[in-house]
Amino acid sequence: MLVSQGQEAAPLPHRLAGLGGKVEMADDLFAGLEAVIEDPAGYGLCVIDCDCFGGLAAGRRAHALLADVAKRVPVILLSKECAAQEFPENRGDAVVLRAPTSGISLRVGFEHALRDRLAMRLI
Repeated sequence: MLVSQGQEAAPLPHRLAGLGGKVEMADDLFAGLEAVIEDPAGYGLCVIDCDCFGGLAAGRRAHALLADVAKRVPVILLSKECAAQEFPENRGDAVVLRAPTSGISLRVGFEHALRDRLAMRLI
């Protein structure tokens, strides 16, 4: 699930699709969150373009709304306000990337967020 709005999102869906998987978009924050909460098994990742919805603080509040779901569905927050990218060890915490994100940064964040699932493929 990619939660974003407007032209700023233009390259992002293509970059995410290039990493593998189908990209479903929501241009309303709460509609996107609701879709993930209602069907967590249907989504392997939730990416939120925080700058479309009020900045990094709004993205962190949105992540908090996912609460238990975030332990099953990894979350990546993208924001221009990001001073230092975050790659947390706790599975329930969001990966935070600086926007606009480069292809390499997005790949690293994607692989970190999905590290448990990617490790299972190797077994």
